[in-house]
Amino acid sequence: MRKSLAGKRLLAAGACTAVVALALSACAPSSAPKPKPEAEDAVELGIPDSEYSLDALIAAAKKEGPLVVIDTTGKIVDMAEAFSEKYGIQATGVKMKAGEEAEVVIREGEAGNVKNDLILMPDVQTAVADLIPRGYVQSWFPPDMADVVPKQFQDPAIVTQETNVWAYNTEVYGDTCPVDNIWQLTEDEWHGRISFEDPQLKADYPYWFNQMETYGDDLMAKAYEDEYGEPLKTDEASATAEWVKRLAQNAPVLTNTDDEAAESVGAPGQEKPFMGFVSTAKFRGIADAGLKLGTCAGLEPWVGRAYTKTALIANGTASPNAAKLFIHYLYTQEGIAPQVEDGKRSTNIEIPMASGEPSGLESVWDQILVFDSSTAQDDFAKVQDWQDFWRISLGK
Repeated sequence: MRKSLAGKRLLAAGACTAVVALALSACAPSSAPKPKPEAEDAVELGIPDSEYSLDALIAAAKKEGPLVVIDTTGKIVDMAEAFSEKYGIQATGVKMKAGEEAEVVIREGEAGNVKNDLILMPDVQTAVADLIPRGYVQSWFPPDMADVVPKQFQDPAIVTQETNVWAYNTEVYGDTCPVDNIWQLTEDEWHGRISFEDPQLKADYPYWFNQMETYGDDLMAKAYEDEYGEPLKTDEASATAEWVKRLAQNAPVLTNTDDEAAESVGAPGQEKPFMGFVSTAKFRGIADAGLKLGTCAGLEPWVGRAYTKTALIANGTASPNAAKLFIHYLYTQEGIAPQVEDGKRSTNIEIPMASGEPSGLESVWDQILVFDSSTAQDDFAKVQDWQDFWRISLGK
């Protein structure tokens, strides 16, 4: 795919498309400044780690003003209220769309008027490759959590893993997913009957493509050979690229929201329902909205993917210790429980998945492709390549 992507990069030279700019998935806004000279040297926020203890952090946090935390889930409202009650520190949780978070960080950082102190951001790639180097935010990890959070989730500080799985309609297909190999989704049987969010609106989809190619392209090639009995032959430079191309050419129904994709799959009363790639949080609809959703357990090579969410402290915050304390709170079972109930997984290995979680994520976790943030900058750099490749493939 390198040959194809290199040529397609020229189509996007100069500036991002309007859609991508709105999602902040491909490049910074045209008005964004160049990186600040001082961005390489992190501003000291709150008490230094050399003086850290949880008691010292609590004492320092209680001397500060109110705290505003933004997240992409509405659960943050309840989490902030619980934090306020526990520590006596006024905290307000604000739900914000993923594509808006980085814009807010940049705008407030440039204006020197920070109103959102702590940002919980699923777009780790933008954080690592853009926002942190510019000096708008920084990552902080609680030293006393080092023994219960794997090192790969400490820099940047990753608090949760959020999962999408391939889902099917249980009313029609019962307990068995109608596909058992990801390549089957590119066949005529599923032409026009696959639904997920538009990769040109959601940066995490191009990130997903890049993570598959980087860490599992051999598994993609093996899955093809297992399904068709012969090695994959392609003009693209990877098995992943060939699969992405074929998936795009199979006329998927692209949505603006995950809710729409989940409904297209799980709505009752269908004769030929869709397959979909949806968040495990949408499985709440099984009880709340009567959706008939099942997880495609055993799908080769992966049932789904888990992308990560990082905690970022705004460098201009007036409540740095309160922000640090909230991060610490997120690494506790009490603090993260509302999100674990939604099918998210804490990076604290001592916090179990929620019992009775409707997607059955725990039983298929070993079949999930977990994002590796060590190559976040590469994911970020190739967003436009993958989006161009997807768009052009749709037109074939």
